[in-house]
Amino acid sequence: MKKIFTFLFALVIAFGAFAQDDSAGAAQANNPLANMTALNFQNYFTPKLTNASDASYMNTTWIRYATPFADGKLLLRVSAPLSTIGTPDPVTDVVNTTNGLGDINAFLSYNFVSKPTTTMGIGPLISMPTASKEVLGSGKWQGGLAFVAFIAKSPVFQYGALVTWQTSFAGDSDRNGTNNSAIQPFYFFQLGKGTYLRGAPIWYYDFENDSFNMPMGLGLGQVVKVGSTVMNLFMEPQYTMLSKGTQPQFQLFAGINLQFTK
Repeated sequence: MKKIFTFLFALVIAFGAFAQDDSAGAAQANNPLANMTALNFQNYFTPKLTNASDASYMNTTWIRYATPFADGKLLLRVSAPLSTIGTPDPVTDVVNTTNGLGDINAFLSYNFVSKPTTTMGIGPLISMPTASKEVLGSGKWQGGLAFVAFIAKSPVFQYGALVTWQTSFAGDSDRNGTNNSAIQPFYFFQLGKGTYLRGAPIWYYDFENDSFNMPMGLGLGQVVKVGSTVMNLFMEPQYTMLSKGTQPQFQLFAGINLQFTK
């Protein structure tokens, strides 16, 4: 895992050394509602959890695909998690790992504001009980709403947020119901030549179990255009400021986002 993150960090630095200045392209590379098809590979590595054994850890890779249609007024995003959870045996202290697919989710955004400097969208979301192992998913069908805003009035500083809420409405009757919300503020400060500082933590609240997690993040990213593809590589440490229950104490958020221009 360390080798993967070291390699990704080296790519960010290397691409930055040869990148050309494209302020407009760099600003839109982090727009979740951009009017172009996107494929993202994002990873959360959590080496330490609160209220858990020091040997416990989590690693989740999200594969996300987004595509616009209806002249960019609608955008569909589908996300699939591949997770690993490590928990120590209470008797032998040997760490047991569980790997597999989690619950796939999707949301459809209607972009009611679509300007070069401001994009806003709202729409329904659904989460499907596709987890290959019980511990990796909720066992429930969940539905709710998502709202997204991205403000890029300045070529130097862009910001916005993704707000979601979902609750269970069907599924395994032996599993607990769900009711949760997440707020993901994001902020990007352009340094020039596609290099930027970034933060995109997720503030999560579980109404069903009265638990929450509020991290803050600050990382480094690099945007490079290769042919008709915009590549966005980043690495972002995130530290939990407030939490209740078993939550990530520290995690490393890293990824490669691809946007395919027309």
